[in-house]
Amino acid sequence: MSLQDGTYADVRGIRTHYHEAGSGKPVVLIHGSGPGVTAWANWRLTLPYLAERGFHVFAFDLVGFGYTAADRSVHYGMQQWVEHVIAFIEEIVPGKKASIVGNSLGGALTIGLAVRRPEFIERMVLMGSGGISFPITKGLDAVWGYEPSVGAMRELITNYFAYDSSLVTDDLVKARHQASIAPGFHESYSSLFPAPRQRWVESITTPEDEIKKIGTRTLLFHGREDQVIPLEVSYRLLQLIPNADLHVFGRCGHWTQVERAADFNALVAHFFT
Repeated sequence: MSLQDGTYADVRGIRTHYHEAGSGKPVVLIHGSGPGVTAWANWRLTLPYLAERGFHVFAFDLVGFGYTAADRSVHYGMQQWVEHVIAFIEEIVPGKKASIVGNSLGGALTIGLAVRRPEFIERMVLMGSGGISFPITKGLDAVWGYEPSVGAMRELITNYFAYDSSLVTDDLVKARHQASIAPGFHESYSSLFPAPRQRWVESITTPEDEIKKIGTRTLLFHGREDQVIPLEVSYRLLQLIPNADLHVFGRCGHWTQVERAADFNALVAHFFT
């Protein structure tokens, strides 16, 4: 079985799909909320890099996403996702403590984890993170309102995810479209963020007074041209989290870990070392 295929474990009653590689200090990667997203789609360039540099890396599909089993009668949200992260760390991660990388929605969940169970986190990276209130962008509304077609996926990637249009190949568009229409994927995805969608921005926030209490060493990343989560969100998180630094990539959209993979991966590895 290849690293891309992943494996399954029962995580407190949820059949959870995840990838694991390397040995050393534990790192958990938490994906975002785009259509057809999986842990591997989100972290395929980051997971092997960190594993080759002395980290024991885990990346799993959140409940309601990817190949992790989901109960169609449940509307998943902040509470269920953070509880799933907690259960995954408790049951799968050695030592029950890890450094965390959270992307977009995953960043919001990482903030929630840092407030609820700080003892589980060594250090944390928040990339294009949600987690505080902001007026929903046209990009995020389009991402959460995606209806499957090759054209719609091309528009999302070209207009909102990537700044560099050279990344938008036919193969990438087709692959992400196919992922978005895998059996059960869109049915689950479309139930998560129905219109009006500003309420779902608010639903994954943590009160600012609680964020100010976070003691975890934090590194923030954001693409200057991000059309999904505004750069201002990371500026605000920088002000709120006492022990935080921010790195802004120019000529970069929401896909920091793809558009600036080499720089992003090196900075994360250095920070966790």
